[in-house]
Amino acid sequence: MVRILLPTDFSDNSFEAIQYATKVYNKTECTFYLLHTYTPTVYQSDYLMGSPEQIELGDILQKSSTNQLEKLKSKLEDTNGNPKHKFIVHSAFNTLMGEISYMVEEENIDLIVMGTKGATGAQEILLGTNAVHVIKRAKCPVLVVPPNYEYEAPKEILFPTDYEITYEKEKMKPLLSIANLHNSRINVMHVRAGYELNPSQEKNKAQLGQVLENKGQFHEVPDNGIITAINEFQVKSKSNFLVMVQNKHTFIERLFIEPVIKKIGFHVTIPFMVLPQL
Repeated sequence: MVRILLPTDFSDNSFEAIQYATKVYNKTECTFYLLHTYTPTVYQSDYLMGSPEQIELGDILQKSSTNQLEKLKSKLEDTNGNPKHKFIVHSAFNTLMGEISYMVEEENIDLIVMGTKGATGAQEILLGTNAVHVIKRAKCPVLVVPPNYEYEAPKEILFPTDYEITYEKEKMKPLLSIANLHNSRINVMHVRAGYELNPSQEKNKAQLGQVLENKGQFHEVPDNGIITAINEFQVKSKSNFLVMVQNKHTFIERLFIEPVIKKIGFHVTIPFMVLPQL
């Protein structure tokens, strides 16, 4: 049984992300948790002091949140019709990140799936603010789905790495699970920086090869910059699923902090899974 958390703001992008999750795991027993959080615009003082107006507002928001979640659940059950899938609604007066952290711990969540941006997301931003916060802080894998993505089974998976970390099979399970479900090829991409791999990198590469078994193919690409390399290899290999490891010592951290990214154009155009630190 896979336990998947689906945060939603009821935008089109969040609904597309939910549909993507149900399709990727269509052959798997899953429990999907539909999560919506709400917070009155002004609540800090009045709400905490028991202001009747703010308490009433909170009740209205709670009712609206629950009603929309129930409608979403019914819609998914009608369109999905998969006996292997179960949907549970969860509405909470909390920040999104606060409730996600709680749910991951409380429900033993295996994966978070969400849209890259909400209803008011800006096109020029790499990922929506919520998605970035979740990726950087979540203690389980996070899968983000770009807007208007037309579903393709994740047959060609791109896994950029610098071989600076060890790869334990247990931590790589989310990737291996999807690869096994769809008989996918995992293209391991390393940007050649003009020098040979050091002994530690060679050891990590060998370990990764063992973990991926016969599903991994290894590629060395010229150093045109990691972001450009990912973009170009993604197109060349027709990759339709991107996986990276969130680690403070690897290049993924740069994807969220370097302003130059917006100019270079690293835009998420395919589903993008981030594994927590290995």
